[in-house]
Amino acid sequence: MDIKNMKNYLYWLFCQFELITCSYLMEPWEKVLFYTFNITMLFMVLYTAYIYVPTHISMAFQFCLHLFGNQHENAVSIVK
Repeated sequence: MDIKNMKNYLYWLFCQFELITCSYLMEPWEKVLFYTFNITMLFMVLYTAYIYVPTHISMAFQFCLHLFGNQHENAVSIVK
């Protein structure tokens, strides 16, 4: 895919986004506020997922191992 087609495709996606959110009806200052809010929320969700999801997956995996009887040894018994 060449650069011109990619540029046209991204522009088409942006136009679709504006149609779906009706942001094409907004004034420029309203668009700035709207896009700033949306981008901020997106980054907050991505950051939260990056920080908390691996921890929750690890805890769920340890819980499943505990249910099936494969208990995790503590560090003291490994040293002895």
